[in-house]
Amino acid sequence: MIQHINESSFRDPAGFLFDENGKLLRQVNKCYQEDFDFLISSSLYDILTGEGLMIEHKELKNHQGLTPDCYKIIEPDLIGFISYPYEWSFSQLKDAALATLKIQKIALEHDMTLKDSSAYNMQFKNGNPVLIDTLSFEIYQDGKPWQAYRQFCQHFLAPLALMSYTDIRLNQLLKCYLDGIPLDLAAELLPFKTKLKFSLLMHLHLHARTQKKYADKGHASKNIQIKRSNLIALIDSLISVVSGFSLKKQSTEWGEYYTFTNYSDQSFSHKKEIIARVLKNINPEWLWDLGANTGEFTRIAGEQGIQCIAFDIDPVAVEIHYNVVKQQKITNILPLIIDLTNPSPATGWNNKERMSLMQRPRPGAILALALIHHLAISDNLPFNKISGFLSELSDDLVIEFIPKNDFQVRKLLESRIDIFPGYNEENFEKEFSVFFSIVVKERIHGSERILYWMKKKK
Repeated sequence: MIQHINESSFRDPAGFLFDENGKLLRQVNKCYQEDFDFLISSSLYDILTGEGLMIEHKELKNHQGLTPDCYKIIEPDLIGFISYPYEWSFSQLKDAALATLKIQKIALEHDMTLKDSSAYNMQFKNGNPVLIDTLSFEIYQDGKPWQAYRQFCQHFLAPLALMSYTDIRLNQLLKCYLDGIPLDLAAELLPFKTKLKFSLLMHLHLHARTQKKYADKGHASKNIQIKRSNLIALIDSLISVVSGFSLKKQSTEWGEYYTFTNYSDQSFSHKKEIIARVLKNINPEWLWDLGANTGEFTRIAGEQGIQCIAFDIDPVAVEIHYNVVKQQKITNILPLIIDLTNPSPATGWNNKERMSLMQRPRPGAILALALIHHLAISDNLPFNKISGFLSELSDDLVIEFIPKNDFQVRKLLESRIDIFPGYNEENFEKEFSVFFSIVVKERIHGSERILYWMKKKK
C-alpha cells in the first residue's frame, strides 16, 4: 500500500491529508475529537454541505490511519483542479471572502467558529467557492475573540482593497506572502481616501497600526474579551466592507480584444464551427484553454460538457470571463490568471506547500487560440520552445497560427523592429512536427489564419 502525507497540510495538529493508492484521505487526530464530533452532532456540517459552502466527506470505518493518534479517517470529495488566490480574479477573491464570512456566521449560530480563515482553504467547485478544510472549526468559547480575524484581513481584505483602490494586479503580492499581505504594507499602498472610510480605517489602517504596536508583545491580545453580539457585529461589518468593494473602470488591450479586431462574422463563425467539430472528435474530460481571453471559445468546449480551465495573463479579461460564467451559471469552466511565460511556481515550505502549474494534473486537450504570435513575437520565444512546452501538457493540441499580415500581428510589430524572419507557416509546421503530427489543418474562411489539430508523437 503506497501512502504519503500531502505536503500542503502538515501544519495543522488536528490532522492531515494523505494520498493512498491514488485516493485523497484525511486523518483526524485524537486532539481534534471533541471539535470534530461537535461539528457533526451540531448539524453545522449538514447545513454547510447542504448549502454548497463546504465539501462533503465519507467516513472510512475500518481504516487504522497513518499514526497512533488517529481518531478517524475521512474521504473528502475531490476538487478537480486546485487553484490559488493569486490566480483568481477580483470577483473570485471577493466571492471566496464572502463565502468565508457566511460560513463563520453560520458556525457561530451553531456554537462553533473558524479557527483559521486562510484563502487557501477555499477552492472553486462547480463554479462556486467552497471550504475544503473540514478541520477548520473549533467550539466557540464565550468572550473569546475571533482567532482568524487577522488572517482574514491579510488573505482577503487587504488584497481586495488594493485591487479595488490601487491596481487590479496587486493580488499578485499573495505570491510573495504565504500568509496574506501584511496589513502595514497594504496601508502604505492604499490611497489616503481609504482612511476616511470608517470600515477600512478600523479593519485595515488601525488594525495595521495595532499589529505593529504589539508586534513584540504576543501576549497583548490574550486577555481581550469580546461578547458574541460584538463578534457577530464584526462579521457583519466585514461582510459590508467586502460587499462594497468594486473595481475602477479599467480596460486593457486584451480585455477588449474582440472589440478591436479584423475578424468578420463569417470568420468568427467558421472558427467556432471548426473548434466544436475537433473537440467533439477528441472528446477530452478536461481541457486547458491557454490565452482564453474572455472565454468566447472556452464556452464551446463547456457546452460539450468538457471540464475547462481557462488561463489568461490579463486580469481584466479573466474578471469579465468569470462574471460571464457566474451570470450564466456555467459550472464547468474555471477562469484563472496565469502568465504562461512565468507560470505559478511551487511555493511554501521546501517549495512543496503550493503546487506549480506543471505539478497539477494534465488535461486531455489544449486550446491555444490567438496565442502563438504573443509568445513568439511579444515574448521572443522560438517555435521549438513553445512546441516543447505544449507537448508536456497534453497529447491533443488545437492551435491557431496567425501570419504576419494579420491585423493583430501587425499591431504587435508597430512598436518594435521585425527580428522574426522565421515566423511563418512553413517554419511553424516544421518545428511543431518534432513533437506533434498534424491531424487536421484548416484555414479560417475570410482570413489567413489556420487552425490545426495536432497529436503528440509517441
